[in-house]
Amino acid sequence: MATDMRLDAPAVPLLRNGDRMDREEFERRWEAMPDLKNAELIEGVVYMAAALSADHGTPHFDLIKLLGYYEMQTPYVTGSDNASVRFDKRNMPQPDILLRIDEALGGQSRISVDRYFEGGPELIAEIANTTKTLDLGDKKKVYQRHGVREYIVWRVEDKVLAWFILRDGKYVAHQPDADGIFKSEVFPGLWLDAKALIARDSASLLQAAQLGIGSPEHAAFVQELARRESATP
Repeated sequence: MATDMRLDAPAVPLLRNGDRMDREEFERRWEAMPDLKNAELIEGVVYMAAALSADHGTPHFDLIKLLGYYEMQTPYVTGSDNASVRFDKRNMPQPDILLRIDEALGGQSRISVDRYFEGGPELIAEIANTTKTLDLGDKKKVYQRHGVREYIVWRVEDKVLAWFILRDGKYVAHQPDADGIFKSEVFPGLWLDAKALIARDSASLLQAAQLGIGSPEHAAFVQELARRESATP
């Protein structure tokens, strides 16, 4: 009588917080965990967030409303929420928010055939509640190294919003103007009243955002993107 020697294929190991691996293995394990929603690979180390509280979710929602408002008013600029980004063989973060220019119009990131972002988008924002050390440590280094031109970190517990701009390959602190308004250099017309954002002063926040959208520099930016689009074969 013949004996069936077939063995069950070994299960794909689960991702665990603190595991070390390359991005290919990270993606392989994640694909085997269809219920997993949040995981990042930073400098070859797996980070898996615990359940997110209101102290993360509410600031996240408030900041994404502002960046979403800018996106709606700025053709050829797109944003994303909690999407994984392939940077290199050891890094696949999952930024809270990103904003990018269409790659066909000179944007520095792209969308792969399997619909992942690849390369550094123009702007990334992180809500640093329980993740402050990571967001201002290794993750900041990764974003800097891969050319993310502007990086926003909202330190929720400290009630501080830090905005970094890439200068000669290094992040430097971006300063608000005399009225306390941060003005993006990469996305002209993206104006953010940090004090109003932290205080949840919607009227002041919207006022600054609308002034930015109505500024001459925003109009010039939109015109330039339209010119690039018309010149694209």
